[in-house]
Amino acid sequence: MLRGVFTSTYRKIIADLALKHRIPAVSDNPGFVRDGGLVSYGFDEPEALRLFAGIIDQILRGTPASEVPIRQVTTFRLSINLQTAKALGLTIPQSLLHRADQVIE
Repeated sequence: MLRGVFTSTYRKIIADLALKHRIPAVSDNPGFVRDGGLVSYGFDEPEALRLFAGIIDQILRGTPASEVPIRQVTTFRLSINLQTAKALGLTIPQSLLHRADQVIE
């Protein structure tokens, strides 16, 4: 599932339907896991916004867009909802739990 206006707006409904139909749903939006989704893995949004703001600042200060260096997010976040995993009858390996940035129990 990709992050977008529709999936962000209806993430709770999507998570509830996935659980109801026993579908292990994954997203790149950490809010999805807080709303009952199984796993999210995606870029760190605050880092991305800082990078974008820096690019916009350079352009507004007169740097030609062709001279602005390409940057990309280097931090990614993994969130796991153990309540959802249990409801789906899934066991999440300890090695994955140790790597998670957020575990909802």
